[in-house]
Amino acid sequence: MLTRPRSLAHLVGSLLMLVVMSTAAAAQEPKSAALAKELTQLLDAAKLTAIAAKDPSDPDAFVSAMYFSGSQLLVVGAKYAPAVLLTDKIVRKEYQEIYIDLNSASVAGTKVFVEDIGADGLKADHAEGSGPDSLERGGKRTVFDEHWRKDQKLTDEQYAKAVTDADAVYVRLLNALIAQAKKS
Repeated sequence: MLTRPRSLAHLVGSLLMLVVMSTAAAAQEPKSAALAKELTQLLDAAKLTAIAAKDPSDPDAFVSAMYFSGSQLLVVGAKYAPAVLLTDKIVRKEYQEIYIDLNSASVAGTKVFVEDIGADGLKADHAEGSGPDSLERGGKRTVFDEHWRKDQKLTDEQYAKAVTDADAVYVRLLNALIAQAKKS
């Protein structure tokens, strides 16, 4: 009889530990947080509001960002044809034009658009009253806010995967922009 209460107590303790560990993991900073901070510092130092670069993962793809100091970072990545037009604009540092081109005339179905409110990385949740981050890819927009269960009809696992996947995409885009900002 003594083994059952101990087993039950052990099970309850293990479950509590799992809940605490998963809560702590969820509260961790996204990988994009440090990179967004680095990029915004580079842009502030260079007094730039836009930056653009070739996407190293695809020779026909580019990435660009508009930065509103202290408030948000809007990042777009997409294929563009003919790619040589944007390559020339990068050389001339016409970053804002590239941002506009990628938003308006990119190859259909290739655009990824990130809204990083606060310019602090993609966060799974936000303080009350602050706007949510979002990622749009393949025509589908995922908003990272407290209403994801109701508005987006996602399970906990689906939302966690969406956050992780979006952060990985954002990290890739930020790395390309940081490399270019260091050259500018």
